[in-house]
Amino acid sequence: MTVIPPRSPSDPTPVGGRTHRPTKLEPAQLGFTPQGAVAWLSPLQLAATGVRVAFAAQFGAYLDKRELQNAFPTKVHDDHVNDEELWMDYIADLGDGFNPTYTMAYLLAQEQIEAGGETLPRGRVLVLGGDSVYPTASGKAYEDRFEGPYRAALPQVPAENGPTLFALPGNHDWYDGLTAFLRLFARREGSRIGGWRTKQTRSYFALQLPHRWWLLALDAQGAAYMDDPQLEYFRGVAANIEPGDRIILVTPQPAWVQSEEHPLYYDTIDYFLRTVIDPTGADVAVMLSGDLHHYARYAQSDIGRQLITCGGGGAYMAATNHLPEQIEVPPRHSQVRRQSTGMPYKLQKTYPTQLRSRWLGGGVFARLPWRNPGFATMLGIMHTMLMLSFNNAAGRILTVPIFLMTAAVMASTVFFAVGLTEGEARLKPIILGSLHGIAHLAMGVGGLFLWRDVLPFEGYKPAVQAALAVVIYLTPAGVAAALLVSLYLLIAASFKVNVNELYAGQGIEDYKCFLRMRFAPDGKLSIYVVGVDTISTKWVPQPSGSWFAPAKPLRPRLVDEVITLGPAKQHAAPPAVIPADAPDPSHTA
Repeated sequence: MTVIPPRSPSDPTPVGGRTHRPTKLEPAQLGFTPQGAVAWLSPLQLAATGVRVAFAAQFGAYLDKRELQNAFPTKVHDDHVNDEELWMDYIADLGDGFNPTYTMAYLLAQEQIEAGGETLPRGRVLVLGGDSVYPTASGKAYEDRFEGPYRAALPQVPAENGPTLFALPGNHDWYDGLTAFLRLFARREGSRIGGWRTKQTRSYFALQLPHRWWLLALDAQGAAYMDDPQLEYFRGVAANIEPGDRIILVTPQPAWVQSEEHPLYYDTIDYFLRTVIDPTGADVAVMLSGDLHHYARYAQSDIGRQLITCGGGGAYMAATNHLPEQIEVPPRHSQVRRQSTGMPYKLQKTYPTQLRSRWLGGGVFARLPWRNPGFATMLGIMHTMLMLSFNNAAGRILTVPIFLMTAAVMASTVFFAVGLTEGEARLKPIILGSLHGIAHLAMGVGGLFLWRDVLPFEGYKPAVQAALAVVIYLTPAGVAAALLVSLYLLIAASFKVNVNELYAGQGIEDYKCFLRMRFAPDGKLSIYVVGVDTISTKWVPQPSGSWFAPAKPLRPRLVDEVITLGPAKQHAAPPAVIPADAPDPSHTA
């Protein structure tokens, strides 16, 4: 008898019956509401981001539910340990706008894809590497930004070899303390999201794979210590790992490359490696993460340990041109007493290329104003008030309105630089934020001269001038101020300040990627990095398979050479036992 796992609450697919097939991207037909990309620079979003970061910093420990997971079942997932061959997919940072998210879900759902002259079958295991929803986690957000698009891509369980899905939480999954995440992915009886089946029971998991390969996924957020139930779980897993086994270690953040801004991020991983993995004699062949929305690979050699960031599942593209060419792992500035020996790793490949990334950064002038109309409107209001405060000064250098507006401008620009820049360094953001504020004040003075000397409004009553300013001045001032912010971001990024905002403000939805991995019969692991330069924005209904197909065929390609890693090492042969009555070899002729 076939046991069909329960559906997720939002899944309208009849169990064991025919699937309802929508013909339009309408909520009434889909069962979810397709979402646009998050406008990260909108005033409400900026305020919400600031509040969430502050709240998480102050009350994160109270929201941490990892200790409570000790009551959940412990399980090592070994469904495929005896498979001769296994294909597995990895994708991260996916639950953003519908078009990029569904583009990648569509590729993952196809029975096979062609890329780089290779035929790559659909993975029988799908691993989500974190941030399955943006901007914050909730049941509704997961439904609209993740569940719905993935259910539409693979609406039914394939006839054979139905794929399983495992998810690791990222920081955006954590903003509600993992409540929605655990309800969706960690149900005791399992569930299904379209054709994918979920089986995990905690926010972390271990997969025992063919030919002595393992995948261990750690729920280790930032510089936080790893909770005791999680450590005990992985110590139990490690008891079954043998010397020479090969491990893929999945983490929510690429701490190896973030250690320059966050010196403590790698400490938890280093502790885990030294205390849990090293005693087993196993070899960590790959360290894998998302969080940064691009592809980047560091390695000592093509066959040595690979440090891979692959966060191209749907969120805005992040810069690659600011990545260091060489890193040391663990970093020298670690505060761990018994630190592992640091080894140098060189940057081998990025997607998009660093040249392309730099070129895309220059597009901020065209993209930022129209992708963030609320941000431009907020700037227009600020500059209108600033100009009017100057205009109503009646020849005085300082008035209460001028003081208040000047203070508001300077505080906003300094906070924008300091509060949103990764890392602990504060001098550069303060200087650049202050210069940014001075530039806006200078623009306000220029607006005053324009208003007084060019436009024919001199002599009007203050109330009339204020009304005219809202009608005539606000919109062009907002656009000009948005362009000034764009210029600031481009300059600041060269000093590694507000790099994320330079690209988040543009909301570039192209240049997406995921990994497709093959565990071969000979025990080797081949990693194919599949990239899509241009996502689809138009969709047509299909009579079978995915609900919708791209109006123009997608063109996936391999954006890195195929990474091939050797099999697990053979166990050392036990010493030969010489029978007691055997002749002494030293006495033979």
